[in-house]
Amino acid sequence: MAVRYRFGAADLLRCRFAISPRWETVEAVRTLKLPERHGYHLPWLDGIRGAAAGLDLRPLWLLMPHRGHNPDFLCPPPLGPDVTFEEELARVRAVDPIAAQAEIRLSLSCTPGALESGIGRALLADPERAVRDLADLTERAWHALVAPHWPRLRAILEADVLFHSRRFAASGLAGLFEGLHPDLSWSDGTLTIERRTQHDRTLDGQGLLLMPSAFVWPKVIGIYDPPWQPTVVYPARGIGALWSRAAEETPAALARLLGRARADVLCALREPASTTALAHRLGLAPSSVSAHLQALRGAGLLEPRRQRHQVFYERTPLGIALATGVPPAES
Repeated sequence: MAVRYRFGAADLLRCRFAISPRWETVEAVRTLKLPERHGYHLPWLDGIRGAAAGLDLRPLWLLMPHRGHNPDFLCPPPLGPDVTFEEELARVRAVDPIAAQAEIRLSLSCTPGALESGIGRALLADPERAVRDLADLTERAWHALVAPHWPRLRAILEADVLFHSRRFAASGLAGLFEGLHPDLSWSDGTLTIERRTQHDRTLDGQGLLLMPSAFVWPKVIGIYDPPWQPTVVYPARGIGALWSRAAEETPAALARLLGRARADVLCALREPASTTALAHRLGLAPSSVSAHLQALRGAGLLEPRRQRHQVFYERTPLGIALATGVPPAES
């Protein structure tokens, strides 16, 4: 049993990456419900506990069955690589209520008793109001759970896109898919996700959207039902250190050598990051972080790489050796 995406010649040229703040919001809500997802996110859970207590997330949780259909209209694949939460939410509010009602009914039928519950009956009785209320609830969840942390989350997602874009350029689709998730495999023009259900989607020139997520770990998720853009959502690289503080990771000897602030900047760059993302993570002014980055670059410890409209900094082999204590490999 598996989900299969079948590529044609045109699809090979139309694989692309995107980041979705709305997807992260819905998956953050799901993470609150699933203890098996908590491991990497305990510091985040501790920080948002009070805000989460003020939200009644039961309508969204009811549409997140343990197995079965999750309504795609709540998380439509983003139309571009750099959409805002507000733009994504506008698409949800504009969904056809009748189509939404069919998805809600299918989702509720996957959980015993959900169709007969008070919340389930209310969602089905007035689909137009259901779409509005679900969108409003997701907006409140965004502001309470995700928006305060979005610069940090976005930085790790953008770093993942940069890493895999370079892998794609160097190794093609086979090399790209090999490194995304153990459940993914590529053979003879077909991408397969190992699953308990069977689905086949011929891409027909639409290509495939690839979307990293901080909260989807440990799973990989496929969106395959028409009319939605075929999409694979996979765990972003580096989430193990997502919520850690840079000062906790900076060796004292390195701080004495470079100075505390510059050592913190170097150690914070486990993944490529922009000046703004580093400033948010370290609690420093962007101008200060920029000065430290330029000094580290001048010492041969960092190098810049441009990704669309932003510049990302990553450690050179020498920078990695200083930050980790592992000497660079001999050429």
